[in-house]
Amino acid sequence: MLAEKLKSKFEGQQARLKVAKAIIENGLRIGGDGKIYCGKFEIPHSKIAKALGVDRRTVKATVDTIMSDELLSDIFTRIKPAGPLMKDIAIHLGYSCIEIYVKDPSKPGIVSKITELLAGYGVSIRQVIADDPQLISNPKLTIITDGRIPGYIMDRVSAIEGIEKVIVY
Repeated sequence: MLAEKLKSKFEGQQARLKVAKAIIENGLRIGGDGKIYCGKFEIPHSKIAKALGVDRRTVKATVDTIMSDELLSDIFTRIKPAGPLMKDIAIHLGYSCIEIYVKDPSKPGIVSKITELLAGYGVSIRQVIADDPQLISNPKLTIITDGRIPGYIMDRVSAIEGIEKVIVY
């Protein structure tokens, strides 16, 4: 629903659509004042523009468009950062990071099959992040677990129907 709303609202405005998606992907929020925040921290439009390779006026116009739409305004003013993604620090904490790509991300049950299999082997899960396939191109499931995962367990995960690729860090 959100992806379709954004596509229709920003039809023919790819740079603005890119900004709107980046706000969501990064857990940023638009305040009632039209400023962009990560939690309590304000992120200047110019910094977002530079990171995305667009003009700061594009960021401002995107915010204005979002805030002028009741549904989008209601959504974008309530976004919160999900917390730290432990993927890049997992190895330093003695954890494993598993990235799983599936053939059809809209097919139900894959997360439960994976977590059930890991639990069956006594693997404790620290974090699970699933990308929204409507908002993220090439979505993945990221699972952080305690300790190192033996290869035979990963072979079982890879064999689950619908899984395309598994990467372990």
